[in-house]
Amino acid sequence: MPDRRRWSLVAAAVAVTTGVVTAGVITATRADPGREAPEQVLAFVDEFDAGTLDRSRWTTCYWWDDGGCTNEGNDELQWYLPDNVGVEGGVLRLEARRDWVQGSDGEGYPYTSGMVTTGRSADDQAQAPRFGFQYGRVEVRMRMPAGKGLWPALWLLPLTHESRPEIDVMEVLGDTPSTLRAHFRYLDDGERVTLGHTWTGEDSSAGWHVYTLRWTPEELVWLVDGEEQWRFTEAEFVPDEPMYLLINLAVGGEWPGAPAPTTDFPASLEVDYVRIWQEDS
Repeated sequence: MPDRRRWSLVAAAVAVTTGVVTAGVITATRADPGREAPEQVLAFVDEFDAGTLDRSRWTTCYWWDDGGCTNEGNDELQWYLPDNVGVEGGVLRLEARRDWVQGSDGEGYPYTSGMVTTGRSADDQAQAPRFGFQYGRVEVRMRMPAGKGLWPALWLLPLTHESRPEIDVMEVLGDTPSTLRAHFRYLDDGERVTLGHTWTGEDSSAGWHVYTLRWTPEELVWLVDGEEQWRFTEAEFVPDEPMYLLINLAVGGEWPGAPAPTTDFPASLEVDYVRIWQEDS
């Protein structure tokens, strides 16, 4: 599958710590292998009960633009807009629409859609992200849309644009909603390595499911509804830097292809909650 970080605007012994980045502060403690693992506490949570998006926790575009954006490197067909992000009835909805719009890049896009991230926005690059973290457990309850050309995803990127790890917690193509995919990308001696795992589960568009990533200094573990699906255990390549969370609904692109005439719009990726645990240090 394509590299989600292949943006046109981006130049192309693990440290055993736990940490969280928020409000401009990085805190970390050295993990002691001789002691019992500490309890985990909620470091970040959004149940979307406020009736509106909490802008102190989320941005609605990639870091290079606030008013709208896209991922040109994947030839996606949507332009992300803040208006396509809504909260109602305790649910976050990222809505894809068959609306033509001219982006701030001067190009025309036949679809609009929504995304959220806990990273920085374009106007605060000198500031801390909404929320970044190093090691912990990410848990997101979601319901996917169905239809060819729809591409929902839950993923992590590093706070530094120069570094290259990427963790795709979950990706689904809308025409095969029972086929789920996870990916992990890292550098090995300067070479980009992409690993992936695909499995068949329940129809992700027919009901709610909980997607989980466990991230420790030693391994990455992917789970769906509490059942392990994939495990990466080469500790030297496990990311050892703070990362931030992204949730988006792409339309089209070189991997899913263009929507079919039968794909229903508007289409929504729904999120019930986002929870991130870390060790209580």
